[in-house]
Amino acid sequence: MSTAKDAFKKIGLHIALILGVLAILLIIFFRVYLPGVTNHGETVTVPDLEGYHFNELQGFLSTKDLKLEVTPDSGFMADAKPLAVLKQHPKAGAKVKKDRKIYITLNAQNAPLIKMPNLVNSPLKNAQEILSNHGLVRGDIIYVPDIGRNVVLEQKYRGRSVKEGFEISKGSQIDLVVGDGLGSQSLQIPDLIGMDETDGEFLIIGSGLRMGRISYVQTDTVPKGTIIQQTPPAGIDAKTGEIIDIWISEMGNYE
Repeated sequence: MSTAKDAFKKIGLHIALILGVLAILLIIFFRVYLPGVTNHGETVTVPDLEGYHFNELQGFLSTKDLKLEVTPDSGFMADAKPLAVLKQHPKAGAKVKKDRKIYITLNAQNAPLIKMPNLVNSPLKNAQEILSNHGLVRGDIIYVPDIGRNVVLEQKYRGRSVKEGFEISKGSQIDLVVGDGLGSQSLQIPDLIGMDETDGEFLIIGSGLRMGRISYVQTDTVPKGTIIQQTPPAGIDAKTGEIIDIWISEMGNYE
């Protein structure tokens, strides 16, 4: 009986010794060996590389214990230098291990060609949005006499008119010729005094002019809704699209 107990004690002692040695080995592996292999706790802060030229990067990153990897896809920004960094991963400020690769996207050396969109007959606001969506820049706005107020009449690149579909470098500046809303045709202001409000409005618009401010004046001598004053006055020369202000009787009791 005592022999069996002694045997179990020896087996238990051996197991305890084996478990103790295994625990020591695990502690050494995780606390000593593994951190030494993986540089545990030794991190590097990723610098901000955006704007750096490609030729500057290799030497700069080596001083930070980091490596460089250029992505195959490039982007393009007109206001950035060719081969300058546009994007990076990981981002600036990230904590990484030594010898980590930093992936960068470079600005294309030559601007890609795109097809010129059609801006003619578009409102100025829409034309500006179209230019932005195509990666183009709005240049000068040149106003010319035309009844179409803020409507694009012509699109120009480097002083020359360009049509839809013309290949142009992305980031190019496009000048817009726009109507001033007045037009170039000269005409005489019609006489609106004594006319009904509705008839007067039809005459203004039909003459190529535009309705301006409408004011109402209390009077007991003129029928209600009658035009009693206008600016500019009748008979003077004006351009197409000029604004006409009118005053209308509001409380007339004329019978």
